[in-house]
Amino acid sequence: MTGTGPFPTRRSVLAAGTGIAAGRLGLKHGPAHEDPAPVWHPALTPQQQAGRRVIFSYSGTTVPQSLLNQISAGQAAGVIFFGDNISSLSQITAAVAQLRQANQASPEPAPLLLMTDQEGGQIRRLPGAPVQSAKQIGASADPAGAAASAGTGAGNLLRSVGMNVNLAPVLDVYRTAGDFEDQYQRSFSTDPEVVSVCGQAFIAAQRATGVASAAKHFPGLGSASASQNTDLRAVTLGATLSQLRHVDEIPYTAAITAGVELVMVSWAVYSQLDAAHPAGLSPTVVQSELRDRFTYTGVTITDAIGAGALSALGTPAQNAVTAAAAGMDLILDASGDIAQGQAIVSSLAAALQSGKLDATAFAASTSRIAALRSRLF
Repeated sequence: MTGTGPFPTRRSVLAAGTGIAAGRLGLKHGPAHEDPAPVWHPALTPQQQAGRRVIFSYSGTTVPQSLLNQISAGQAAGVIFFGDNISSLSQITAAVAQLRQANQASPEPAPLLLMTDQEGGQIRRLPGAPVQSAKQIGASADPAGAAASAGTGAGNLLRSVGMNVNLAPVLDVYRTAGDFEDQYQRSFSTDPEVVSVCGQAFIAAQRATGVASAAKHFPGLGSASASQNTDLRAVTLGATLSQLRHVDEIPYTAAITAGVELVMVSWAVYSQLDAAHPAGLSPTVVQSELRDRFTYTGVTITDAIGAGALSALGTPAQNAVTAAAAGMDLILDASGDIAQGQAIVSSLAAALQSGKLDATAFAASTSRIAALRSRLF
């Protein structure tokens, strides 16, 4: 995500101001992502079942009471934080503590997913590590070592303020200087092997701090030009199937081996995979390409559900149902509007009750999310 405005899109606010055992710090020992059997929780209402799939956001530095109420009611999976929410480390630590306290009153008080984008370089919501950009890391004398240091730094910083998910690293393999990913130095390299090494090292080091990683943006935005921003408009990428399989998707093998907990799927249309749907709304991309080809059993998360790339396809609430039907587990609402997040929850609940969303698949998604939450601090 990028852009400007009073509440930033995920790609706006570009600057905001390995050795520890995972078991001690939060991520429990065991497989990075098991494939839990779908489990229904009869005591939970449809609104609560749906809420367990939605990440909320809010505007400003004060946590709204409506969000605290939503969390206490058991109708939220987590919260994403932007630069707009952060004035200092002490302030955001207190805000996170409020959210955690509200969650203690919920029917199922597993840790909330508390996330931000702390990629490094210009893309940092919190002041602090990693200072180097992905591009600087990839071009360094020891890319793996630099990436591991960045993952450790990011994880320790997030953990210090109470956050447990970093929407990083970017695994996009950029093509030309100044293109969409390179203009802010968000890509490690034009070489998929370098991106693989860096991504794997970042994920493993961050995981060791107890903070989960989200690799993005599957199957890859590396071929996007500088103006092809899915936050703002519909984007179609014409990368050939060979380019997708042998360049863009290569880093995901290493990321999954490293135990990446989440994968964020792009909103671009990939003409050689599914010319009719943005990737995150496409069962072909989410199920056949990501889950089947890569045997990925972890959590999937959308990019911002209110992105311009989707605006012609329906409201965020409508598109959330389409994304869930395609196989996306978590719906990320980056609008800063609690009411919009609530509308998404209601839309998912109605689709579950009507049978528009398959009950077994819905339960499988909530089980994957619950398994992730249970492993975090």
